[in-house]
Amino acid sequence: MTEIPKEKRLELAIEAFHKGQFPSKTACAKAFDVPPRTLMTRLDGTVSRQHTIANCRKLSNTEEESLKNWILDMDKRGLPLQVSNVRHLAQLLLSARSKPSKDISISEKWVSRFIQRHPELKSKYTRQYDYQRAKCEDPELIKGWFNRVQETILRYGIAEQDIYNMDETGFQMGVASTAKVICGSETRDSHAKSIQPGNREWITIIIAINASGHALPPQIIMAGKKHQSQWYSAIPKEYRISLSDNGWTNDILGFEWLQEMFEKHTASQTAGRYRLLILDGHSSHATASFDQFCTERRIIPLYMCHGALLG
Repeated sequence: MTEIPKEKRLELAIEAFHKGQFPSKTACAKAFDVPPRTLMTRLDGTVSRQHTIANCRKLSNTEEESLKNWILDMDKRGLPLQVSNVRHLAQLLLSARSKPSKDISISEKWVSRFIQRHPELKSKYTRQYDYQRAKCEDPELIKGWFNRVQETILRYGIAEQDIYNMDETGFQMGVASTAKVICGSETRDSHAKSIQPGNREWITIIIAINASGHALPPQIIMAGKKHQSQWYSAIPKEYRISLSDNGWTNDILGFEWLQEMFEKHTASQTAGRYRLLILDGHSSHATASFDQFCTERRIIPLYMCHGALLG
């Protein structure tokens, strides 16, 4: 028979005494094989050391467990989190309480202590690794990535048409990278140069395609504060035009794409239970709100790291 832990016996003794099942505290302590003095102090309101430590922490044991699992899950999906990401999620857990703790803030030191409390976690520095060299010289890196993809597909039973790859590309308006030109036969330079005007507007396009070859409508991010819809009358209606100060993507626009483009255009087309979304390692895809939305919609994000690998 498995022995009941002392702490559990104390809890049962307290409950039995409050129900009037014993004439005295001493008799109750003897029946449950717990120290009489310990039972008396507990009945007087003293809490256990375990509960005292938990109450001194900013997050409850359940909240810390949730945070730890999220960190481990993100690491398995190819995007180990930075300290700032962990702090942000911990702060969100605090604000999500029924009575938010407005005066409590999460510091970098708190993250360090949190890691020490959970031996499954550790912090380490990233080392920069040239992407072109990785493609040509590091077959283990490439093999590891495809193994991760295959494991995820098998784990969640993901159908081929439910596998999507999302990417972002940026360019300057009116600037051509390479084009065939006609020049004088005496031109010595083997590569003719085209003078491009400066101060061009930057545009980012977010695109996605599935393993069956179906492409989603793109989201086009342009620089500016306000635009008029008539400027884009020639653009297909299913395309989405968004604005940012510099024409780059950000956390808000990344989440907007997930909700308004990916979810809207793929939810009704899903063949299986889960969708796999392969992303680059951009910070706009590593937010707590992005990941929470994916969890709620059974979207499994998998992250490709382009330039930094764990050392």
